[in-house]
Amino acid sequence: MKVVSFVRNGKSSYGVVAGPDNDRGIVDVGARLGAKYPDLVAVLKAGALKEVEAAAQGAAADVKLDGTTLLPVVPNPGKIVCVGVNYDEHRREMGREPPGHPTIFVRFAESQVAHGQPVIKPAESDKLDYEGELAVIIGKEGYKLSENEALGIIAGYSCYMDGSVRDWQTHTSQFTPGKNFVATGGFGPWMVTAEEIPDPQDLMLETRLNGQVMQKSGTDLMTFNIRKIIKYVTTWMPLKPGDVIATGTPGGVGTKRNPPVYMKDGDVVEVEISKVGLLRNPVKAA
Repeated sequence: MKVVSFVRNGKSSYGVVAGPDNDRGIVDVGARLGAKYPDLVAVLKAGALKEVEAAAQGAAADVKLDGTTLLPVVPNPGKIVCVGVNYDEHRREMGREPPGHPTIFVRFAESQVAHGQPVIKPAESDKLDYEGELAVIIGKEGYKLSENEALGIIAGYSCYMDGSVRDWQTHTSQFTPGKNFVATGGFGPWMVTAEEIPDPQDLMLETRLNGQVMQKSGTDLMTFNIRKIIKYVTTWMPLKPGDVIATGTPGGVGTKRNPPVYMKDGDVVEVEISKVGLLRNPVKAA
């Protein structure tokens, strides 16, 4: 099941993507269940994805997917936890030593936009870089989990473009400023529920800039796989329904190319992950 957050008649809602690939629509489940579950986070907190699926079963699409304003898959996440340098090729190109533990930083909701919406290149920098990533959406609370328990709290998966303002990322020892300029990251287009992806380490991720492949890797090449990430994070912090984990980017980032390649006004960046979907964002100067 593909679950999407979107705007209809000026109101935020959520629903299920239905129909063939060339004519997709959205069943507006929020219009049917919104009094009970006002948004996707409420659905996840209630463990009600099966109820969402039942509400959409056999229903005709209420709106076309094309032309509908989407929202980030989880518009109001409690936390966006990001894993840095989590592929060996990217670690090597960034000149970092092998890590003993996952490198963790955070993003905030204001820093992300939905599929189809412009990623904003800030006026303060000309070094906005792309990073294609697999996003994990948490569906159950988990604290101090084992690796064997980790996948059990996942609601689903999506695409993430962890846009990075490189000079602001590296002008101190902390990543936070360069990862949180408003509207520099993409998240979407939908969440594919976990039962459709039994092994998240068996996916192919590709990032394209203006149609040119810039990054390509299997998720099996993560330094710390998703089980290890969740075990590590929940050792010191509970993960809760609606939280998001961006699991890291492969090699091929723009800042380490010769010459460097940064995103500029008029560009189009795409992150495509097998079995998950295609996230596309135009780039617009502030």
